[in-house]
Amino acid sequence: MIDKIAGYLGEEAEFLLSHECKTIAKEQLHLPGPGYIDDIFVQSDRPVPVVRALAAMLGHGRLGGTGYMSILPVDQGVEHSGAASFAPNPLYFDPENIVKLAIEAGCNAVCSTLGVLGSVARKYAHKIPFLLKINHNELLSLPAIHDQTLFASVDQAFDMGALAVGATVYFGSPESRRQIQEVSEAFARAHELGMACVLWAYLRNPAFVKGGVDYHTSADLTGQANHLAATIGADVVKQKQATNNGGYTAVGFGKTDKRVYSELTTDHPIDLARYQVANCYMGRIGLINSGGASGASDFPDAVRTAVINKRAGGMGMISGRKAFQRPMAEGVELLNAIQDVYLCKDVTVA
Repeated sequence: MIDKIAGYLGEEAEFLLSHECKTIAKEQLHLPGPGYIDDIFVQSDRPVPVVRALAAMLGHGRLGGTGYMSILPVDQGVEHSGAASFAPNPLYFDPENIVKLAIEAGCNAVCSTLGVLGSVARKYAHKIPFLLKINHNELLSLPAIHDQTLFASVDQAFDMGALAVGATVYFGSPESRRQIQEVSEAFARAHELGMACVLWAYLRNPAFVKGGVDYHTSADLTGQANHLAATIGADVVKQKQATNNGGYTAVGFGKTDKRVYSELTTDHPIDLARYQVANCYMGRIGLINSGGASGASDFPDAVRTAVINKRAGGMGMISGRKAFQRPMAEGVELLNAIQDVYLCKDVTVA
């Protein structure tokens, strides 16, 4: 298995697979593993049914029992429009095929909208954990509005048998304070009902592009977004993998510390991702990285993201477009390639 993974990584194989993190030591982290629930959430304030929901998700699919997660998310029909999302493969205009793909690929859970999951809930909610995304941005408004709006309630998620709810906050945006309040209240209700909570902790502000460099995926800014996500009760944080650093200093706002850049990170992608994990309460709240847009090098890109996430101390991957914008058999193969990284004992925490 390691040879196949190294083959996908190509010239970066040695760079990524042999790296030793000398910034934040792995011994300081709470790492995914078979005992993760007992070690972390049993001692937390989460109600027993929430712990059971998390255990059910971590116990499902090909990665069941490992402490890692592979989730299929398909909310792009709202976020990016149905045409932009499903024209490459119209099969997935039918919600049932979304759920079938997640089941065939052995995912821990399937994530989608109220309409998608609700349309097939009675047939599938007991066959794979449902993660209902309750808020969305939509692109039919003119002029476009970049805001996350509630499309569903936590109670609707509970009624359809979902084990978890998901939501996005655009940290850094003018609307972020309202979104933080809405999501915090929704997560509190979800925990009352026994559901786990996943937060898409994304950044959005034109000012985060400075000097031609996009700092929406800088380690320092995304790290703080992760910290805020954990603060409002997320059980799992979804974050774009860090691609650079120094957002605070480049944009010139907020508060940071020079040791973030001299001692706690380097330019190595695993060290940047390690800082993202550290901001998730040193791994007490699991970090899953997003798979990104579909392209010509989907398999190598997905495996690379998984290797960086796992070696940094992350909990897994949530990959959608790379999987569903291709024939189902190929989508299953891609999701399995991601999962193989977490199943491979030769890919260790750096």
